[in-house]
Amino acid sequence: MTTLNPGDTLTLACPKITRTSLALYAGASGDHNPVHIDLDACRAVGIPDVFAHGMLSMAYLGRLLTDWVPQQRLRSYEVRFSAITPVNSIPVCKGEVTRVEDGLARLDLTVTLPDGTVTLRGSAVVSAN
Repeated sequence: MTTLNPGDTLTLACPKITRTSLALYAGASGDHNPVHIDLDACRAVGIPDVFAHGMLSMAYLGRLLTDWVPQQRLRSYEVRFSAITPVNSIPVCKGEVTRVEDGLARLDLTVTLPDGTVTLRGSAVVSAN
């Protein structure tokens, strides 16, 4: 069993966000919003290219958490979307334990692009042991 301590960190390098991965995610999630899969629809409204579903990045953060601790230890998980994730980018998910008290670990979470843009900020609470 993983014991969490303040300052512990974990990183997950996400796969490259491709047009294929966006189409597959749209099919799996049921989110067929054209801004995620249709270049012509994007350009028609002044968006230069498709971009990733915010929930796809949130899913990668969820994977980061469940790679760290078993799912049954997760008590809460929330995010705020702060920027788009462009097609062909390679996001990186990071988590840091900020404090542990009363058997619960509080974590700060981010998804960041190679240029430093943070696309998601979030937090989670997990059972500390």
